[in-house]
Amino acid sequence: MHDTYENPLCTRYASREMQQLFSDDRKFGTWRRLWVALAEAERELGLPISEEQIEEMRAHLDDIDYQKAHAYEAELRHDVMAHIRTYADACPKAGGIIHLGATSCYVGDNTDIILMRDGLRLVRRKLLCAIARTAAFARRYADVPTLAYTHFQPAQPTTAGKRATLWIQDLLSDLEQVDFQLSHLRLLGCKGTTGTSASFLELFEGDTEKVRRLETLISEKMDFPACVPVSGQTYSRKTDYYVLSALCGIAQSASKFAGDLRLLAHLKEFDEPFESGQVGSSAMAYKRNPMRCERICSLARFVITNTTNPAVTAATQWLERTLDDSANRRLAIPQAFLATDAILSLWINVISGGRLYPEMMRRHLEEEMPFIATENILMYCTKRGGDRQALHEAIRRHSVAAAHEVKTYGHQNDLLERIAADPTFGLSAEELSALLDPRAFIGCAPQQTSDFLAEWVDPLLAANPGADELSVSISV
Repeated sequence: MHDTYENPLCTRYASREMQQLFSDDRKFGTWRRLWVALAEAERELGLPISEEQIEEMRAHLDDIDYQKAHAYEAELRHDVMAHIRTYADACPKAGGIIHLGATSCYVGDNTDIILMRDGLRLVRRKLLCAIARTAAFARRYADVPTLAYTHFQPAQPTTAGKRATLWIQDLLSDLEQVDFQLSHLRLLGCKGTTGTSASFLELFEGDTEKVRRLETLISEKMDFPACVPVSGQTYSRKTDYYVLSALCGIAQSASKFAGDLRLLAHLKEFDEPFESGQVGSSAMAYKRNPMRCERICSLARFVITNTTNPAVTAATQWLERTLDDSANRRLAIPQAFLATDAILSLWINVISGGRLYPEMMRRHLEEEMPFIATENILMYCTKRGGDRQALHEAIRRHSVAAAHEVKTYGHQNDLLERIAADPTFGLSAEELSALLDPRAFIGCAPQQTSDFLAEWVDPLLAANPGADELSVSISV
């Protein structure tokens, strides 16, 4: 269909796996599984529900008649009731006990928690892969000198591998947040219309212990450690905010990563993957625009700003519940996961298939080395007995003159020639050459890189075998 809007997160960006997670099949199939878990738990606690009824429900977990559900919803204006009736039609023996004692949020909210948990697990897999692939990049270029930048102005050199450790460190902090959310997610449970469990207390004839046990059984059946201790009709919408904040952190890290690579692409030090027939520009055929990194930044901006949605929703819930969260959450939560999924696929693709250009990095180092080396020249000549203040003034004067020639006339930087010719310094050509070795300016960068990988990354990857074997694909 090309005559109606389709979400590009599905048609262009997100993986099939993440799209399936937030599909109607998964959503309504989970509703049915929650209804089965409720019926099973109620039967185990003594309610008159037969195993035959439950078996009938189990037999129809996934054969959802969407056409019938749509017709019911058009009549009832209530999606949960529409699906209850559709399920009951498929399960005539069990129809009378489906959703027994529950409110709509029993299936709606619990399903949202389940899908967010499963979404975080998918995100975690891709995070680990991104860490593994970026670690391989860092290891490969651990001792390759490159010009570093502060304020995007040339600064003291680092190595390409050390720069990559900064990207990895951000991902490690993101992984911590994802793991924290996974370990703290709780089901809503079955607390009824205002969170008092009144309907279930009535079903169990005032037995509060059975009401408590009902939630424990449901959480166990749905593979959760527990339900939230108290609620209104819904779980606190702050949960959505915390989960999407973890995704927001990933988006921040990815935007920084992709922004760095866009700058390096401008410097001709890095190219992202580029297919043989790929077109960089419709007008300028020679161009190789960093479109994948630009897409990362674009999608990251969406995820970052989308975090405002659950924050405002959490702040504006009234008393035990209000429905102005519903439409917003249908958009904000799935789309945050779809966009984050696309971002991580792009990260893995770019870092795995991109190309670094050490010779161009060396050229930029050589262009700036005369200025960068002046501090070492100053210290070396002072240790040999030179007057530190006179040396400093000579370097200042020659640096200003050399910069003027470079910026005004586009000449080569001749600062070193000026220093070599100045008797104030008394340096031989051999001494000056030794002082200009880029490796003398990268400090502990190679060791920092190897130490970081050995102490922080390798143990993580060893605990998560196969992290770098994930196969990802990106669309157009």
